Amino acid sequence: MKKVNVFFAEGFEEVEALTVVDLLRRAGIETYTVSVTGEKMVKGSHGIKVEMDKTFNVIADADAIVLPGGMPGTLNLKAHEGLAKLIREYDEQGKWLCAICAAPTVYGSMGLLKERHATCYPGMEDELNCAEHMTDAVVVDDHFITSRGVGTAIDFSLAIIKNLIDDVTADKIASSIVYRVED
Repeated sequence: MKKVNVFFAEGFEEVEALTVVDLLRRAGIETYTVSVTGEKMVKGSHGIKVEMDKTFNVIADADAIVLPGGMPGTLNLKAHEGLAKLIREYDEQGKWLCAICAAPTVYGSMGLLKERHATCYPGMEDELNCAEHMTDAVVVDDHFITSRGVGTAIDFSLAIIKNLIDDVTADKIASSIVYRVED
């Protein structure tokens, strides 16, 4: 079974974070909410408090890291030295590194996107430090998956499912949530 750690910092964007957790769990991916604050309860950018499955100091290895956006959540993720070290390890191993909204700038600030195509929240493109900024809802380049924001959270989640499992599973999840059903 595939495993994913979704990292939460104070000020995370609730829709981006919880959409990913929900859809990955529906797909049968072992998905953990992980606090980088040292506390199990983390407050989002809109005041919604979420209890985490784990704190950073007790995480297990996974197939992917997911970083939700939000402010100041993204800045708090960037400031976490342990997370930066883990991201570098995952990059060296070619494991999936996923981020949405402002959070792709975490990878950009580490210089990990220099040779890659990526996307992020509009207005933050300069902080990506990437080879080419795209405006697609989701951009997959090698072992990086980036996305633009709240409005692309479902597409982002489905791209993670597609790349960790397969297209069939991603399509089943999309159908089960009545995503983009045409009359």
